[in-house]
Amino acid sequence: MLRKLSLALAVSCATNGMAWAAETPQSAKTDLVSVYQEAVNNNADLAAARANYGAQKEVVPQARAGLLPNLSAGAQVQNTRSKLDEPSSTINRSGNSWSATLAQPVFRADRWFQLQAAEAFNEQASLELSATEQNLILQSAENYFAVLRAQDNLASTKAEEAAFKRQLDQSNERFDVGLSDKTDVLQSQASYDTARANRIVAQRQVDDAFEALITLTNRFYSSIQGIRHTLPVQVPTPNDAKAWVETAGKQNLNLLATNYAVDAAEETLRQRKAGHAPTLDAVAQYQKGDNDNLGFTNPTLGPAIHGDVEQTSIGLQLNIPIYSGGLISSQVREAYQRLNQTEQQRESLRRQVVENTRNLHRAVNTDVEQVSARKQSIISNQSALEATEIGYQVGTRNIVDVLDAQRQLYTSVRDYNNTRYDYILDNLRLKQAAGTLSPQDLTDLSRYLKPDYNPDKDFLPPDLAAAAKANFDARP
Repeated sequence: MLRKLSLALAVSCATNGMAWAAETPQSAKTDLVSVYQEAVNNNADLAAARANYGAQKEVVPQARAGLLPNLSAGAQVQNTRSKLDEPSSTINRSGNSWSATLAQPVFRADRWFQLQAAEAFNEQASLELSATEQNLILQSAENYFAVLRAQDNLASTKAEEAAFKRQLDQSNERFDVGLSDKTDVLQSQASYDTARANRIVAQRQVDDAFEALITLTNRFYSSIQGIRHTLPVQVPTPNDAKAWVETAGKQNLNLLATNYAVDAAEETLRQRKAGHAPTLDAVAQYQKGDNDNLGFTNPTLGPAIHGDVEQTSIGLQLNIPIYSGGLISSQVREAYQRLNQTEQQRESLRRQVVENTRNLHRAVNTDVEQVSARKQSIISNQSALEATEIGYQVGTRNIVDVLDAQRQLYTSVRDYNNTRYDYILDNLRLKQAAGTLSPQDLTDLSRYLKPDYNPDKDFLPPDLAAAAKANFDARP
């Protein structure tokens, strides 16, 4: 009796084909938390974001400087030659002098509002950096599970190729003994060639996924730990979209950053309006030098003061803006529009956060149902394949039916694994949208990693794989 071309055969072939690897010592596989830590230490985008924040936060001391004392000093060396017509003569005057000036703003409303805007801008930059750091958590998980997804896809594709190869061999055997025609051989050959081509593409996808992980962390990885099929697949807690939306409104980092962006725009508007206000500074000045250079005069003795002199002055300097060509009014109008722009951007982001949170909540619930359904689909397609193979052997089904049933079986396997990884990532994305994603979430996932994960053996749930192998071993 011919062995049925079931999932049992493919799993057994894959298991036996990898038996040598289990006996060969392998280096420890990298886990999810280690990948994230390497990303934190080596990711170029995060390093750039931190440098950008370091530059942006300097706006606060720069703005504060406008309210603090300003001390300046200067020196002057001068030689003046004057020529007189009546009487005809030439006068040379030369001298050295130096001065020091201290100015303290007393009333500068525009600079005060500028400082308030700078502090709001600094808070915005800090939250944006935190959002970048939080996004790296998700990015590390996405790249990590992209590798596992690609490896499982390759494993199922290799098993599919093995199944089609076995079908091709059986078709040739049946053709040689006259139990089938050349069409069956050609159909089997076409399916096998397609499966082989798909396996080549799947291998490239694994390499591409590893390359993305290397780019993220600047570290080379040859293997990583896989996720166990025992990972709990549960609905979100709480399973209430409204509660998640409320949490997102309070904790979403990008949304909180836009609140400070609006605050900064409001303070900038006040700063522009204050351009119409008068300014008052306290000014103290000290000068010393040759009077030929300074040109001091004495109201009592007259201008004829010679030799070194020094002068000290303290006073208040009031400046009242009257007309500046419409510059200040234009700046006020611009600030109004910038504020309106920032408010609209915040509203747009708020709506997007609400939409993403609701969609991701639905996605996680859908993933939970799909994982169970996809697992059952594997069992159903396995039974369908076995029934089709029996029908083919007794002549009620043709080779195309068998090949289609095999193809559908491995499609259901890939769909199951894809849904598993979708569930994991959608959970993390939901937490990011709500602003609650943290490195602890990766630590929690790491508890379900399998250090000796072998995609060629572990791409199926243990119960299905064990049942398939037992079914295969029991066949004559």
